[in-house]
Amino acid sequence: MGYQFGDLFSEGLVRSIKRRNVLSDKVYGSSPSPVARFIFFVFILVFGLGILLIKLIDVTLVEGARYRRLSVGNRIKEVKITAPRGIIYDRQVQALVRNIPTFILPGKETFFENKPVSISGELIESVAREYVDKDLYAHLIGYTGEISKEELDANNSEEGSKIKYVIGDIVGKMGIEKAYDWQLKGIDGKQMYEVDALGNIIRVLGRIEPVAGKNITLSIDAELQKLAKEEMTGRKGAVVATDPKTGEIMVYYSSPSFDPNKFVRGGDINEYLADPDQPLFDRVITGQYPPGSTFKIVSAIAALETGTIDSKTQIEDIGILKVGDFSFGNWYFNQYGRKEGFLNIVGAIRRSNDIFFYKLGEMVGITKIAEWAGKLGIGRKLGIDLPGEAEGLMPNPEWRKRIKGEDWYLGNTYHIAIGQGDILMTPLQVNALTNVIADNGQLCKPKLLLTGNMFSQKDSQCEKLGISSETIKIVKEGMKEACQTGGTAWPLFNFKIENSRLGIDGVNFLESFESTMSARKMVEVVTACKTGTSEFGDPKGKTHAWFTIFAPVSDPQISVTVLVEGGGEGSSVAAPIAKKILEAWFKR
Repeated sequence: MGYQFGDLFSEGLVRSIKRRNVLSDKVYGSSPSPVARFIFFVFILVFGLGILLIKLIDVTLVEGARYRRLSVGNRIKEVKITAPRGIIYDRQVQALVRNIPTFILPGKETFFENKPVSISGELIESVAREYVDKDLYAHLIGYTGEISKEELDANNSEEGSKIKYVIGDIVGKMGIEKAYDWQLKGIDGKQMYEVDALGNIIRVLGRIEPVAGKNITLSIDAELQKLAKEEMTGRKGAVVATDPKTGEIMVYYSSPSFDPNKFVRGGDINEYLADPDQPLFDRVITGQYPPGSTFKIVSAIAALETGTIDSKTQIEDIGILKVGDFSFGNWYFNQYGRKEGFLNIVGAIRRSNDIFFYKLGEMVGITKIAEWAGKLGIGRKLGIDLPGEAEGLMPNPEWRKRIKGEDWYLGNTYHIAIGQGDILMTPLQVNALTNVIADNGQLCKPKLLLTGNMFSQKDSQCEKLGISSETIKIVKEGMKEACQTGGTAWPLFNFKIENSRLGIDGVNFLESFESTMSARKMVEVVTACKTGTSEFGDPKGKTHAWFTIFAPVSDPQISVTVLVEGGGEGSSVAAPIAKKILEAWFKR
């Protein structure tokens, strides 16, 4: 049986629905015609095709080249092959570093020192730096590592930079490796692969071989360097030995030292960073210390060159010099309660007499002393071919007023005249000062490249300081007598060597015998030296031990300077170390 709409719903509801349908027809009209619907479809189609056409033009014509490069980049992978660095040799052409083979797994960037037995993928052979003697040359040679962003920006923005770097380059981080990186660093090669979307290698496309860096030869003497290390074991300080006539450095050792291989291999370096003895600190050129009595060489030159004194001028040692409430004693009086009477400049250097140099400083004045100190390389860099050289400090009244806000008093001059107070010098500066006397008034720029290297200066860079030959003669005589009986350097008294090849000349080499009962022929090598014992404010009263010497006296072959931090007296602690190095040199 069929139902009518009104049979299921109320009559009012049915009427309401009908009214809404009528209103809808009035408002919206009837359904769109087929023609209208076709026109609307064509419009949408044309609009969409237009957008696609514009995008196609942009991709193919406007950005086509860029997308092609990206496409090739997605298919080709380049792996850099690090070039072997140049080898560093000592003066006897012994290799101090070497390059060892390593292997790179492309895509993984994993390094292996030994070729793995089973690895999926092709290995690329590369090289890494190895430091043969570990800690023996650490501060001198330094180490390598990947360039940092700061290093990259600093180098590439530097005008006249010898080489341009890119991220990922292996560069020298310290020492010779850094100073001569532009020479040691070769030209990296690369190997190109075709890879799939997952980075898997499909085939090798080509290889550009790396070009090795250039070798350099240092003036360092390996035998003497090893001896310096042995003698400095367990001590903090520095040893530097040079050729006084050229400035070439034969020994460069800072103690304690470190193993640079740990920096290259990614080893644990925290032990170095936490060590209170600071093994990473280069004491040869960065360490700054009060020079003690080695500075008396400067005071003597200033006094003689200004005409304040001459070789005959005498000053009495009165034991203790009093200025107001302050007392300034001579070391000999302080230790033994004895005075040394009247002394001239030669005797004062021989005995390192403090009273003489206190009065000398007062007579010359701080201005002239500071002026001569500057000429002799104190308070400025000497220009060694290594990064990190310190200037030291040569104080004067203006400096004291500007930095400390204090006036300069006579007591300050007394302290400076004997190498105490605010004055600071590096071991290299003390050695250079020694060489001025050894080389008759010339100051040579210290250098580490052996003369004759293609990148070294052809001639030694030395300058005459205008010191009179008479002044040099007087100071040299005082230093000579300091190393003879009655001087302060007792370990070097009558320094003898058993070496028949040393020609007896009566000046530099003297004939001698070990004893009347021995037929063994010895040669006495005449030396010139200066001891130094400097206070540095240690609460326990410790002092730095200094000793500097050159030999033979009239025709020097070598100068040696030793510093032992907190070691005590220079004559007792530092002098025996220098003696060992001189023995090795002249026996050979």
